[in-house]
Amino acid sequence: MTIRVILADDQPLVRAGLRMLISQTPDMDVAGEAGTGTAAVQAAREIGADVVVMDIRMPGMDGIEATQLITAGGGDTRVLVLTTFDDDDYVYGALRAGASGFLVKDMALDDILAAIRVVAAGDAMISPGVTRRLIGQFAGRGVRPGRAPRELAGITDREREVLRLVGLGMSNAEIAAALYITVGTAKAHVARLLAKLAARDRVQLVITAYEAGLVSAPR
Repeated sequence: MTIRVILADDQPLVRAGLRMLISQTPDMDVAGEAGTGTAAVQAAREIGADVVVMDIRMPGMDGIEATQLITAGGGDTRVLVLTTFDDDDYVYGALRAGASGFLVKDMALDDILAAIRVVAAGDAMISPGVTRRLIGQFAGRGVRPGRAPRELAGITDREREVLRLVGLGMSNAEIAAALYITVGTAKAHVARLLAKLAARDRVQLVITAYEAGLVSAPR
């Protein structure tokens, strides 16, 4: 299956570079482009692509607001934020808005392509470094670990272990390798956790893992 991608960036040169990269990749296709957040939202609604590669700083509506509008629409389009600004406020703003991943533009090209595939498959591309910072910020708000949500009592021991690994920032493939299970099984465990804990995404699972004391804030 070909992954249909929308490129949203206000710099034509950046879009051209990504377009060239994706056009040379057999399993991907550029379905549309946008130079503003407003245009990105419109393109996502009209084209219905699999992934929007979204810049943050754009004229008018920024990428965070555009991400929120796209993910709130209830469709299958997912957002991968790709920006030059590796700033905590941008990271958390993008993830809270519903982005499925956050990358900076100095990453290797192969890593960007891999991230698009991960997000298109329904997984989240949140690096362990970003996860640690997310937990660190959450811990800084004065919320103490060990206060397990009441719903945690309804998950199995295996699901608890999967939740811990999600809290460490692991992808489904990494969870599968750590637990000697298939990627499909790992994905099924994560899906059940999302349902049982009424979590919107993996970011909320990370916070739940911290609250339950399954992972610790970085020092």
